[in-house]
Amino acid sequence: MTGAGAVTAVLALGSNLGESRDTLSLAVAELANHPGVRLQAVSPVVRTRPVGGPEQPDYLNLVVSVETDLPPHDLLAHCQSVENAHHREREVRWGPRTLDVDIITYGDLVLDDETLTLPHPRAHTRAFVLQPWAWMDPDAVLSGTPVAELAARAEDLPGLEIFEGD
Repeated sequence: MTGAGAVTAVLALGSNLGESRDTLSLAVAELANHPGVRLQAVSPVVRTRPVGGPEQPDYLNLVVSVETDLPPHDLLAHCQSVENAHHREREVRWGPRTLDVDIITYGDLVLDDETLTLPHPRAHTRAFVLQPWAWMDPDAVLSGTPVAELAARAEDLPGLEIFEGD
């Protein structure tokens, strides 16, 4: 059921500590386990090399599309509560993490305040967001450019692979 104020949001999830595949599966379920959030689509899981930050293990990443009635800051709080449930620590910028959940887009909203920037300020350069998103939604557009086109230009595309499990 679509509410009058329902918006489609794209969220990117990543993990490289602990049982990452299980963490991502649980996190998707936990994100959707909210009356104001309805899961629409889930991308394939990809394995990627870390971008920036210290030496660390490879990441598993995926992208989801949700329909939400939550205002953007409430959606952010919900995403952060799911991160916290998985013991997310914010000690090192771009450091290893049990779970990272980023809001990539919230409808067509453009926002830049002290707690949230939409669309996500680095999403347009990151294959680990763009390629799974393009596979999930081949018609997706980010800031006027097809997501698949942005993915093809991303510097971190080499080495990105669909994760089949270890």
